[in-house]
Amino acid sequence: MKRRPAQEPASTSVDLLALRECVEQISTRTIVLLGDFVADEFQYGEISRVSREAPVLILKHRETQIVPGGGANAANNLASLGARVLPVTAVGDDAAGEALIAHFRRLRLNVSSVLRVKGWTTPTKRRFLAGWAHTVGQQVLRVDYEPTSSLPDAIRRKLRQRLSANLRKAHALAVSDYGFGIATPELVQHAIAKRKRGFYVTLDARYGLHRYAKVGITAATPNEAELEAEHHTAIGQDTRELERAGRATLSEMKLQSLLVTRGRHGASLFEPGDRLTQIRVHGSDQAVDVTGAGDTVLAAYTLALACGASPLEAAHIANIAGGLVVMKRGTATISREELLDAIRAEASGAAS
Repeated sequence: MKRRPAQEPASTSVDLLALRECVEQISTRTIVLLGDFVADEFQYGEISRVSREAPVLILKHRETQIVPGGGANAANNLASLGARVLPVTAVGDDAAGEALIAHFRRLRLNVSSVLRVKGWTTPTKRRFLAGWAHTVGQQVLRVDYEPTSSLPDAIRRKLRQRLSANLRKAHALAVSDYGFGIATPELVQHAIAKRKRGFYVTLDARYGLHRYAKVGITAATPNEAELEAEHHTAIGQDTRELERAGRATLSEMKLQSLLVTRGRHGASLFEPGDRLTQIRVHGSDQAVDVTGAGDTVLAAYTLALACGASPLEAAHIANIAGGLVVMKRGTATISREELLDAIRAEASGAAS
């Protein structure tokens, strides 16, 4: 069978004024975030000496920071961008779960649908960073703590009830599935069954993207590695393979758009009708830290769509947001003001 020639990329040009107007509307939007809350814990220490017991560094503990990760980072980005956020999730009855809830209470988010589960473990990524005084710490070890049991049926029923109730007040649903069992295709399908046309449902799934096929997802935002895993392939510089995999996912999942983030190669936007747009990376292609960048992209893309942006406009907004957040260390967020400043700077550059 003959392979067709690679299609010419669609125009990447957008009206930067329209992007700015879209971002300015963000504060009027309510987004429900369904997903796995993860605690990103950072243990900072100064190198004191090498252990006599083993060839390892001994760190003198300086401070501990716990910040939202996974779906909690997506919710954090939605809030930082100025949206009203209604998180629906479950955490363990442990210190990590309490830290996440306390963080969102400080932001004045409604955490009534963040359920505490006795005997369950809040997924936690504990990173140890070593460095001298006045230097940037380097990660030397990461220890992951994960739930060893599934959620009780009673908690699942409560999640379903809370999700359905919160969706009545929302402009869109963002699903952040990190594989810890909070978000499931069945839960999403049940919750959005009665939603009207024009209600956006976006998805970022670390594993099993295609499990959500035919559920009613509007748009998905996988990174290139996740798309490769879904199709058991390697993309690299092979644009034909990227096109094949992207179009297959778009078709199988019946999506209105598929935004594939590709690190220093920017992003690829797939739309029905064989439309493919390659978007160059925003800013520097030398990222400082890519931790949580996918959560920022999901948040920005969802908000842009909910504000009436076209998939191409939303992709540009998400690409700019992702380009900004990877220049920050750790699990970070960006503000609406930072996003607006970046769009203004891009507009000034285009005019000059």
